[in-house]
This record gives sequence, C-alpha cells and structure tokens, in this order.
Amino acid sequence: MSNLNVNSPRPNSASWTGMVPVDDTALAVTDSGGPGIPVVYLNGSYASQRHWKRVVADLGSGYRHISFDERARGRSKLSADYSFEACVRDIDAVLAARGVESALLVGWSYGALLAVHWANRHPERTLGVVGVDGPFPAGWTDEAGHEEIRRVFRRMKPMLPLARRLGMAGRFSAEVHAELAIEAHQLHADLVPILTELPVPVRYVVASGEGLGSRDDLQDQMRKTLDPLLPLNANLQVSAKVSSNHGSILRKDSPAVADAVRELAAAPRARGRLGR
Repeated sequence: MSNLNVNSPRPNSASWTGMVPVDDTALAVTDSGGPGIPVVYLNGSYASQRHWKRVVADLGSGYRHISFDERARGRSKLSADYSFEACVRDIDAVLAARGVESALLVGWSYGALLAVHWANRHPERTLGVVGVDGPFPAGWTDEAGHEEIRRVFRRMKPMLPLARRLGMAGRFSAEVHAELAIEAHQLHADLVPILTELPVPVRYVVASGEGLGSRDDLQDQMRKTLDPLLPLNANLQVSAKVSSNHGSILRKDSPAVADAVRELAAAPRARGRLGR
C-alpha cells in the first residue's frame, strides 16, 4: 500500500493505510480507494475495524471502503478524551483527511448511534445509514442502571487485557469503559426526536439473539422500541432481521449488512452522487 500524506488527500487514489491526526491523538485508517461510493464503517464501542472484514469482502471492489480504529482501540493512539463528541470529531477528521465530501455510513451498535447523529448534523453529506443492530431508542438513565453498568465493568476488569487482544476493548481503564457506556445509554434514550425527524434513509439490520451478558430478553426489548417509530418516519426501514446475536452479527450475517448497503447505494440519493 502507498504512504500518502494525509494532508494532501487524493480522493480516488489507490488503497491507503496510515494514521490520521486529530486533537491529541492519531487514528489508524484504512481506505481502499477507487471511484466507488464511499462507505464509512463505524465500530462498536470498544471494537476495532477488523470486525468489518466480511462485510467489505461481501461488497467487493465496487465500493470505496473506509474504516478506522477509534481512540485507544485497535492501532489508534491514546487520548485524553474518549467522549461521544470526540468520536463525532473523529469521523469529520477521517473524511477530511481522505478528501471525502459525502458518504454512506455503516455503524454497528455504538457506531450506529454515531452514524445517525452524524447524519442528523450533516444530512446533505449523508448518502444513507445502515444500522447494524442499532441504534434503538432505549437506555438506562437512572442511577441504579448506571451502578449496574459500573458493577459489570468492575467484574470484567480482569478480562480486559484479553478483550483488547481480540479487538473488543479499549486501552483504558474499566472505569472509563463504564462511563462511556453510561453516556451511550443516555444518548440512546434521547434518540426519539432524532430518529423521527432524520431526513436521510436508514436501513436496519436487526439481530434476534441475546448477546453475551444480556438477560431477561433485555436486548429484544430494546429492539422493540424501534417499532413505534417506523410509521412516523418513512426514512426508517428494517432491511433484514437475522438469527445472530448482537456480538456475532457481523461474523454470521455479513451478507445481510452488505445487502442493506447495496439497497441504499442503488437509491436515487446515492446514484445522484455518482452522476456529479
């Protein structure tokens, strides 16, 4: 792969991998290059870009695939700020560095939350959003729920080193993991106004099984909170319901995610970009 200077992006260049500076950190970015519709992949809270390999392979070379590791995940550097707003700035920084004006966003879990927020702020630049098992307008906002999240991460603390090697945890403390999860729960709980007014097409790929650590059909209950919003905004549609659970969906049902991307790429909004 070539070593392009990120300060001099070439939008239709050959494939590129490197570090993009933003704030006090630098993000590990992979860009397949090419003239196809740019598809930007946004990871789960503590995950890395490695989880998108099957989706990228299913879609093939007709798209421009851009993925990156969030701060202190994967190969990206540490930072003093791991907040949601920092993650939004990271999307802006990656797109600017790679010379991408408009893109189709594909987000898994926390990445899906990021995708709809970014789309809401930049509808004119968003070709569409694929939400992979999210975002759903539900979250724990009371102190009891927050303390439960903290307890979970205290129990997980001994396992974080292994989770980091598997690309499923950040290189920060269990306490920071918990506070980021609490922030995400609040943002999910506040999603109704955004989802009901979002002016760009969103296609959901919804899992069915309960994920590791979930209990009492909790994730199924969260998924059902989307149902009342679908009649309120024609832009929100469920592209597929699959049998995998939240953690395995990108591994077991990547073809359904790829199909949702193709559906949006074939829509007039995306085709109009290719005609420019």
